[in-house]
Amino acid sequence: MVSPDGFSAIRRTVAHIGSQTCRDRLELVIVAPARAELELGEPLDVAKVTVVEAGTVGSIGRANALGIRRATAPIVALAEDHSFPDPDWAEHLIRAHAGPWTAVGPAVRNANPRTAVSWADLFIGYGPWLEPVPAGEVEFLPGHNTSYRRETLLALGDRLDPMMETETLLHWELRAAGHRLYLEPAARIAHTNFSRWSSWVPAQYHNGRAFAGARRAGMTLWKRAGYVVGAPLIPLVRLARLARTARGVTLRRRFVRCFPALVIGLGIDGLGQLVGYALGPGSSPRRLARYEFHRARHLTPRDRREVFEGG
Repeated sequence: MVSPDGFSAIRRTVAHIGSQTCRDRLELVIVAPARAELELGEPLDVAKVTVVEAGTVGSIGRANALGIRRATAPIVALAEDHSFPDPDWAEHLIRAHAGPWTAVGPAVRNANPRTAVSWADLFIGYGPWLEPVPAGEVEFLPGHNTSYRRETLLALGDRLDPMMETETLLHWELRAAGHRLYLEPAARIAHTNFSRWSSWVPAQYHNGRAFAGARRAGMTLWKRAGYVVGAPLIPLVRLARLARTARGVTLRRRFVRCFPALVIGLGIDGLGQLVGYALGPGSSPRRLARYEFHRARHLTPRDRREVFEGG
């Protein structure tokens, strides 16, 4: 887990990790600016706690990479301050890793389901893995919430930091190299999504630009130009794909109700991708850190009370 400042930022997720059925087998690695600033206080209810002092946390990819390098367990799972695992989440991930899988991901549900923006954000970010979803081998897994065989990640060397910024590209590369990825729906998380337009719109732009900017690396000029020209079609292609992720009556209703927000969000993401393919990632990876942490700041007052204040 990564905290940009004190322990309060990650307190709720840590409580969920401390409630795991196999917590006596878990090592919790916390990446923070400094141990003193973290102010852990009382002991945490896991087998081992490791604090990594990172200085200023300016990028989620670099911070996660630091934690992965310092971990000692053979399997590492990423966690977020706004994503809350069920009590048997870790146990199911560990069991799944007994198979031939390099990476295993969980099923996802909405932790703040009251607004159209929240559902649009969830569909765009986690559509392929929304409950209900079948178990099976997949092409890619939920970003910032997937578990990996640590030795495979360490083999990336200096490329680990940028790869952890855009995990979809990492998953595609792993599959191209012969690795296999698995979705384990028995391992479940509740993900808190943006519900304020003022936060969600810039986050969509920077996500799109960061992804395209990372993907353009190594492309020929003509291939980059092709992606720039084709960028206006990206929202339409993604919308068609997301429609197929609305499994079951409940998700289909949610999809229809958030459709206008979904179209706007995909359009903003598409604009970000166009700029990313044309000009590179710019400062988008760094700016995304503003939105990755302290999710409560990016929620409606009602969502904030219900998710983070228990009201």
